[in-house]
Amino acid sequence: MTHRIRLLPLVIGVTFPLGAQAQDADSSQATPAEACFLLENDAARLACYDAALGRTAADTRHADAQALAAKEAEAQARAQARAEARATAETEAGQDLPLSQRARRRMGAWFRVDEAAEADLIANAGRGSLLDSRWELAKDSKLGVFQLRAYKPMYLLPAFWTSRVNEMPSSPNPDNTVTEAQELQDIEAKFQLSFKTKFAENVFGDNGDIWGAYTQSSRWQVYNGEESRPFRETNYEPEVMLVFRSNYGIAGWKGRMTGIALNHQSNGRSDPLSRSWNRVIGTVGMDRENWALVLRSWYRVPDGNDDDNPDIENYIGRGDAMLTYTRDGHVFTVLGRHSLRGGDESYGALQLDYGFPISRAFRAHVQVFHGYGESLIDYNHKATYVGLGISLLDWY
Repeated sequence: MTHRIRLLPLVIGVTFPLGAQAQDADSSQATPAEACFLLENDAARLACYDAALGRTAADTRHADAQALAAKEAEAQARAQARAEARATAETEAGQDLPLSQRARRRMGAWFRVDEAAEADLIANAGRGSLLDSRWELAKDSKLGVFQLRAYKPMYLLPAFWTSRVNEMPSSPNPDNTVTEAQELQDIEAKFQLSFKTKFAENVFGDNGDIWGAYTQSSRWQVYNGEESRPFRETNYEPEVMLVFRSNYGIAGWKGRMTGIALNHQSNGRSDPLSRSWNRVIGTVGMDRENWALVLRSWYRVPDGNDDDNPDIENYIGRGDAMLTYTRDGHVFTVLGRHSLRGGDESYGALQLDYGFPISRAFRAHVQVFHGYGESLIDYNHKATYVGLGISLLDWY
């Protein structure tokens, strides 16, 4: 072996030129390819053979591209299988599938793991739920921008009765206190219009939608002919909201959304009947099966010295909670508000709404309100209100 190693340089140096000369004279002499046999290093020997035989190594970029494409196709297949399995596990998506198909997809879910698939499943969690249908929360629920959607209930109550008429609205601000009683009836009509539209989608990666909304509710003394049937009170409420999709669970409830809004509410009247305020509102929404729960808390933006209603938070409150149940076109809602204070600052209100189908386009609507703040002009006025009428079926 030692002699071979010592002779290796001489063999390589001598054999190549001699082989080249011998090839012209006699093809039976040693060739460069035969000389490569003496090389012990595998890589050097292979390179020697390629050079001797005139072979060029293949470009590896094509093979790399093929391998990458195969890997991506495999990942996509795993993601699709995981999404199908999770959709089947969701009650609302898979309960109507045959038992064998449900079992097959669940088995696939146990044995396939893919980060991309998990991210897609999280983005589509709650698809088809009550809050998703209202706010297009899931990744595949997005319907685009600048399309009108329902927001708060839209209804007409031809009969809206109150137990206690507010003939002299007042406020701690002397400029906003009525000094002469108004001639009002205890029964009037009430109606509300409300809609929203999306300004932008996915402003933070694949989450975060910006909505604009407008709500208008009016109390009309339509039966008060002696006073020329005036509109007693109309409240205008524009707002802009940033809504995020969320995915967590609390005691069987699924957290679907969180949001923050800039809200303005006013009645557009001059003193002493003027009322207005501005708020920053935080929202959390959860649902389960046919139930939805929306919790809100707000901070009032100060109005300075020129405040129409400086104590409005103690009456209309600093937060509210709305619980909704819906099934087969029947909708029942409970809305509670409170000042979140005790003692002389402890005030609030409770409102019940119930609607049931009476035609393909409308449902009968019953509304009962008790407490403070049924409207802005009555923010510090306590009474019970009962309304009967119709509301629109879901039109979004």
